[in-house]
Amino acid sequence: MKLYRFLTGPDDATFCHKVTAALNKGWHLFGSPTYGFDQEAKSMRCGQAVVKDVEGQEYTSDTKLSDW
Repeated sequence: MKLYRFLTGPDDATFCHKVTAALNKGWHLFGSPTYGFDQEAKSMRCGQAVVKDVEGQEYTSDTKLSDW
């Protein structure tokens, strides 16, 4: 199965750690990162899509992406 996640977070080290953790679990960057201003929080936010291929597993809507 192919899995897709979109990671988001504040523009600080926690976002970088979130992406780094995903890469170390076998996820791969997908596309370019995004960067935008959150009007409500008055801060910048980051986003990055990641994908992962998992052999021998079937995807269902109950699949918990963070488990992979």
